[in-house]
Amino acid sequence: MRDPFLTAALEEARAGLAEGGIPIGSVLVIDGHIVARGHNRRVQQGSAILHAEMDALERAGRLRAADYRRSTLYTTLSPCDMCSGTALLYGIPRIVIGENRTFQGPEAYLRERGVTLTVVDDPECFQLMTDFISAQPELWNEDIGD
Repeated sequence: MRDPFLTAALEEARAGLAEGGIPIGSVLVIDGHIVARGHNRRVQQGSAILHAEMDALERAGRLRAADYRRSTLYTTLSPCDMCSGTALLYGIPRIVIGENRTFQGPEAYLRERGVTLTVVDDPECFQLMTDFISAQPELWNEDIGD
């Protein structure tokens, strides 16, 4: 049975795909409650930075440092340098990653900096990204900066 917070992140990923975007989703959880949801909105908003994790953090609004230190960031895909850096900046101690086979961000660096990472290797997260990358390689390469 899948973690309900990862399920929520996957719902966000599907929403992004349905909007014509890149299927990556994220939720920010504090004290066992989702405080914000987000999905990659770069295409939909014409944004340079609205990856799923950034969208979730933006939608959470201003939080206290103590709130971030009690949080867990769930994401369907291994976070990139930008999203990892933001997690470090705000002191998010835990990240749960749906899959990291289609893309792997700076996970070793996050671990070195004290972030606890859990890589679930969820087959649905993997299939969603594999299908998208196959169908829209140019958009995928744009999103990861290739």
